[in-house]
Amino acid sequence: MIEWFKALHVISVIAWMAGMLYLPRLFVYHSVAEIGSVQSETFKVMERRLFRAITTPAMIATWVFGLAMVGHGIVDWGSIWPWVKAGFVLALSGVHGLYGRHLRAFAQDRNDKPQKYFRMLNEVPTVLMIVIVIMVIVRPF
Repeated sequence: MIEWFKALHVISVIAWMAGMLYLPRLFVYHSVAEIGSVQSETFKVMERRLFRAITTPAMIATWVFGLAMVGHGIVDWGSIWPWVKAGFVLALSGVHGLYGRHLRAFAQDRNDKPQKYFRMLNEVPTVLMIVIVIMVIVRPF
């Protein structure tokens, strides 16, 4: 059963990261679209569907399958790497929540952030993902 948890966890992570990397790109383009324009309204639909139908369910599945593996005792909590990984996964979940706030602001035509902010925010999940993958594969500590 543990192999199924691993496979489903990896699939969920891939889907979650796809959303986490694409959503801020949509925010970049949305931030320069005129409020009320067809383009702005289209971005609202795209952002909402991506966040609610793919990114959030994938995050939940990632947590469920990850915790299922932890529950089956395959992690050595005496090492440092799982704690670092867990901290970075919590940070990634926090960024997910931040994306949700930005999504609501765009939906209500209240975004006050420039496109440069979203361009920088787009890099955060990548950095978090790199550390998480290194912790799991290399296990440096």
